[in-house]
Amino acid sequence: MSPVLTTSLVPDDRKGAYWRDVLGRALVPMTVVPCGEHSFAGRIVTGRVGGLRVSTVEADAQRVRRTAAHIRRSPEPFVVVGIQTAGRTVLAQDGHEETAARDDLFVYDTARPYSLHQPERFSLRLVHIPRRVLALADDELRAVTGRVIGTGQGCAAVLGPFLGTVVASAHRYSPSASGGLANGLIDLFATLVAERSEEKGAEDGRTRNFLLRRVREYIDQNLGDPALSPESVARAHHISVRYLHRLFEAEGITVSRLMQRRRLEECAHELARRSRTAPTVSAVAQRWGFVNPTHFSRVFRGAYGLSPREWRGIRREAWREEGPRRAGAQTWW
Repeated sequence: MSPVLTTSLVPDDRKGAYWRDVLGRALVPMTVVPCGEHSFAGRIVTGRVGGLRVSTVEADAQRVRRTAAHIRRSPEPFVVVGIQTAGRTVLAQDGHEETAARDDLFVYDTARPYSLHQPERFSLRLVHIPRRVLALADDELRAVTGRVIGTGQGCAAVLGPFLGTVVASAHRYSPSASGGLANGLIDLFATLVAERSEEKGAEDGRTRNFLLRRVREYIDQNLGDPALSPESVARAHHISVRYLHRLFEAEGITVSRLMQRRRLEECAHELARRSRTAPTVSAVAQRWGFVNPTHFSRVFRGAYGLSPREWRGIRREAWREEGPRRAGAQTWW
């Protein structure tokens, strides 16, 4: 693997500037700020394995930041997979912030802003995979980018040691071997993404089902509130209205339709109830959240084919017919 770039032969007052330039050229353009007051020391060894760029980086504490301005200067996107071999790396991207310790994998996308903070002397091995060689959708990639992944189990337990060995020994491989190893790294990474996507999908499914149950219960408990709306439901569950609508996409009904249907069901049930002192149709409608009697009559007829009064009348007629039948049955017995 070559070349080897190091601050060891650079004057102390030039080490920081030299290191910033080295990392920007060897990896991708970014801002590098060495931490601490002592003389900075850094070393990077770069090379290629097939079509992949690989690097070993060892340095004192530093902060790295890649912004939209840096991205515009280097438009080709890479997915970077790293393994921490010493020290720690705090990775922040897409609102996530996670810390990689020794033997942990971490992944970030150079097409979106990110930051790295190594709070002490560290060592890591990196593979830059061109985005164009990954047959992965953006949402699949986001299941792993900005994330730290332990190598104790699953595909990461295979990818971590494999990546570390390939990067450390890159200079020893023939061109044909390098091509095969590069394909192996890409395939293992794609398998890791699939594994993480399945786990995330299962977790999202459980979260979605739980939240749907809570939303349905909340709607049932608040049907009588005229102010009940998708906005109030979303606010009560600390989610956006857009996400609330997404929850119901697979349910075959919108949130507003569900609220109206449940209100109509309760009204129909109460209007059909046998009672000596039956409430007025208007009172029933208001009790279940319908403010406008005309609107209530219209949507009730649309749902049941009858006006609320006709619905109640038919149920009362059924009660009167049922009474003699029951009395006759009791006399015969």
